[in-house]
Amino acid sequence: MNDIDIRQYSPLALAYMGDCIFDLCTRTYLLKQANMPANKLHQKSKAIVNATSQSKMYKHLVEIVTEEEKAVLKRGRNATTNTRAKNASMIDYKNATGLEALFGYLYLKEDNERIDELFKICLDIIN
Repeated sequence: MNDIDIRQYSPLALAYMGDCIFDLCTRTYLLKQANMPANKLHQKSKAIVNATSQSKMYKHLVEIVTEEEKAVLKRGRNATTNTRAKNASMIDYKNATGLEALFGYLYLKEDNERIDELFKICLDIIN
């Protein structure tokens, strides 16, 4: 990466990256659970990577993360977007965007250990 301060990225740019990172974490987790057909992996992934589940994760994480991380969560949640939620409430969609922004931020910060730690917490929240 170049020398751009990560805090200067828009929250939606962070969420764009975080969507990918959260999906990668989910796919890695599922593949480590068992070797199964791709369709079954996809169905299990959809239960984790969706606005409703991610909103639950957001609500828990916002209470336990650092102040810096909380600020990123809230910036992501409060970002103005023209996209509409397809299968979730707008509140859940915005919370999910906040969660994705945090994962994108941590990835760009190269804090993979924290990503793993928070992803495990996220799984515990929905299981």
